[in-house]
Amino acid sequence: MSQPAPHRYAFINLPHAHTILGRLVQRLASQQEPPFEETPLPDLLAELDRLLRPYVEDPPAEEAVRAADAVAVVTRQLVGEIESAGYQGDRLGQSVRNLFECLGLAEEGAELSLRCGERPDSLLRP
Repeated sequence: MSQPAPHRYAFINLPHAHTILGRLVQRLASQQEPPFEETPLPDLLAELDRLLRPYVEDPPAEEAVRAADAVAVVTRQLVGEIESAGYQGDRLGQSVRNLFECLGLAEEGAELSLRCGERPDSLLRP
């Protein structure tokens, strides 16, 4: 699904990915059934924060692609755990899609966001 690195780099925005992560944390932390704290989600979100926090500016292409790939691996796990917990919501799905867009993986994000509850007919979908 990944685009070749030189083309993909143009779409990677790690600082904004960290902003989107903050939105995901807010949306997920408010979940009550099952309680957010009792799921693997807090640990995965902490790992994503650790991976993204260093990037207040976008790094050179090679490092950006490598970092985006590492974030994508953990975000895929996050999506699986969101599904396992049964959390759903249009905004939650949009945030997942937006995070993948910031990793240069818009097509994958559009698919995974549906698994998190983004409405297929959302006007914001590509």
